[in-house]
Amino acid sequence: MQIEIVGVRFRSSPNVYNFSPNGIELKVGDKVIVETERGEELATIFEEKKLIEANLLNDTLKKVLRKATAEEVCAAKENNKIAKDYVFDVIKIVKELGLEMKVISTEANYDFSRLTVNFTSDDRVDFRVLAKRLAEKFKKRVELRQIGPRDAVRELGGIGMCGKECCCKQGFGQCDHVSIKMAKNQNLSLNPNSISGLCGKLLCCLSYENESYVEALKEMPKVNSFVKTPDGKGKVVYNDLFKKIVTVKFEKEGVEETKEYNLSQITFEKGQQ
Repeated sequence: MQIEIVGVRFRSSPNVYNFSPNGIELKVGDKVIVETERGEELATIFEEKKLIEANLLNDTLKKVLRKATAEEVCAAKENNKIAKDYVFDVIKIVKELGLEMKVISTEANYDFSRLTVNFTSDDRVDFRVLAKRLAEKFKKRVELRQIGPRDAVRELGGIGMCGKECCCKQGFGQCDHVSIKMAKNQNLSLNPNSISGLCGKLLCCLSYENESYVEALKEMPKVNSFVKTPDGKGKVVYNDLFKKIVTVKFEKEGVEETKEYNLSQITFEKGQQ
């Protein structure tokens, strides 16, 4: 059985979520009100309608309720601007209560019926008193949401070691699986300071070119394996994946020597790749 879906994005998330178009004519860029577990939310249509097999969905498909009006879109921007300034009051109350948590940001839903406080903490926090104090002060329903290091950087923003704005802040990167093997594939130093972002986690950008490196590695001999060269048998010590040049070490009569060869100049067993 096939069902119709559209992809939507929320203001504070780089992820795309599936919703039922609910019979409404929608196009990319439309602002819509959707139903979520947290209540009604303002979202943007990011992917056009398409049919997929129902068994591919992991969760119950929620609906697009209606298109948002221009007034609702304007109000949502103004409400969130007001909510952002609440962060200073929240930080003050957290300090008064002596809670071990770092307040990252505050945000409102489109009609300001709810105030969300995003925070990080290394330990479990009992914030029942905090929630009560905040609700009394702001006269809003308050939701305290613990987020991870990557989400915190996405909220706050920052400049990466490349000199550009962090990938997660630009709206991409977080959906990619990043592993230490990707750094190894790219011959990068495994020093945590060299391959970690502002969040302390592995750089999102390690995943961007990984597929190209994996394909290139399939053609090259494995480092520390032995290959046959025009000058005899030697040990591979380095591969230049872009230039397809292999650095080989020879040891003759106790003297070590390294030479570079084009990939076409050497031979090796496929099992050594």
